[in-house]
Amino acid sequence: MKIIAAKKILKANDQLAAENRALFDRAGVFTINILGSPGCGKTTLIEALLRAVRPRLPTAVIEGDLAGTVDADRLAAQQVPVLQINTEGACHLDANMIAAAVRELPLDGVSLLLIENVGNLVCTAGFDLGEHLRLVLLSVPEGDDKLVKYPTIFQSADAVIVTKSDLAPHFDFRLERVREDFRKLGNDGPVFAISARTGQGMDELRAWLAGRLPGPE
Repeated sequence: MKIIAAKKILKANDQLAAENRALFDRAGVFTINILGSPGCGKTTLIEALLRAVRPRLPTAVIEGDLAGTVDADRLAAQQVPVLQINTEGACHLDANMIAAAVRELPLDGVSLLLIENVGNLVCTAGFDLGEHLRLVLLSVPEGDDKLVKYPTIFQSADAVIVTKSDLAPHFDFRLERVREDFRKLGNDGPVFAISARTGQGMDELRAWLAGRLPGPE
């Protein structure tokens, strides 16, 4: 029996992720990896971002799911190139999947690439895809204790986005606890509370992203 250590797999992934990032840099494509639990609002956030940036930034999307094309079909309706990755049971995307995807999704003329990772707070955390920015979503109905229970993914986040914030009055959810726990993890990134449905907090998130995205604001 041959045993391959997890560290070896992650090292190989990191090497390929670095190659992906170099490819994106050469092509002038800023890449965002969007992570979170199933149903936390990843696709809805991407729809909102597409409406905000598409007029000035040609954008493409890579959609990761175990099976089906439900979310990819939603995003394709925004008139942007979308490539679906079905992981067929794997609980995360990896750098090799992204490398294969970009060979099928020409980057010519694309300035922004949004990657929706598979819905999961555990195994998505350890796999760099070659992104420039990592956004981790946490929805109000999930509860405010997830940073304590799943620290790794939040430690790796460039920002935490609390979604469905319009539902906060109906749940025992303390935004301040999320911010405190984020700091306890040693992460000084921002925490945004948004509702893509009502627009709450979206201006602040868009302003923060505008300072990081390519091209004029």
